[in-house]
Amino acid sequence: MPELRRVPVNGVELNVALAGSGPAVLLLHGFPHTWELWTDVMADLSGRYRVIAPDLRGFGASSRAASGYDAGTLAEDAAALLTALGVSSAAVVGIDAGTPPAFLLALRRPGLVRRLVVMESLLGGLPGAEDFLADGPPWWFGFHSAAPGLAETVLEGHEADYVDWFLRAGTLGDGVRPAVRDAFVRAYTGREALSRAFSYYRALPESAVQIERAVATARLTVPTMAVGARPVGDALERQLRLLADDLTGHVIEDCGHIIPLHRPRALLTLLRPFLAGEDAGAA
Repeated sequence: MPELRRVPVNGVELNVALAGSGPAVLLLHGFPHTWELWTDVMADLSGRYRVIAPDLRGFGASSRAASGYDAGTLAEDAAALLTALGVSSAAVVGIDAGTPPAFLLALRRPGLVRRLVVMESLLGGLPGAEDFLADGPPWWFGFHSAAPGLAETVLEGHEADYVDWFLRAGTLGDGVRPAVRDAFVRAYTGREALSRAFSYYRALPESAVQIERAVATARLTVPTMAVGARPVGDALERQLRLLADDLTGHVIEDCGHIIPLHRPRALLTLLRPFLAGEDAGAA
């Protein structure tokens, strides 16, 4: 089992899972997840790496925060966490809500980010995903971002059903292990927990402006791998093609959105050579 530690950073306390030793690998989860999204990945990578998996600000067991759910602040949280742990260089892996802060961290702090892996997300403010968004963004983006308090009011008392829908959809109907499912449900139960989670979606316009401004003056210079599945596919890779100097793209077949839990072996087959600096080959 990983060690769990509370680390004060950037005005909040992050709940952080730590395992292994060696070069650092920082893992950033999405919605509706906690650090336990990475359980299988951590178990494998910890044999060669120091794996660091926080609950993002306001998520899971990390401390409550009234603000700071924009990608820029989440990126600052990640940088401060690495500094607090004495890490001067890390590979950074982000999925879903963890992708925009991982991207901004690599763009703004290329000396800190050794390699970047981003999965199953889109970067607001960037072109390249028009085909994916032809029918509009996924329905829950609007629901979560509606009048503050509305989604929380509707869902309070039904959190388990709601989380279960995402876990089934994100694994093409397979679902996830009961212990992991129960951890996710606990983390998103209660009006306050829901409100913190939805604050990420409500900050998406601000995050998009941050990304648009960042790419106006900088290119993504660190080696980067974009990994897609269903539903995002290669849309994120197409966005990054416009501004990344060293980009590898893969789409994992027969895999749902929650890649680290649905197809961990396929993901690790891509991660191991890429993190080691070897050519994993483009898909």
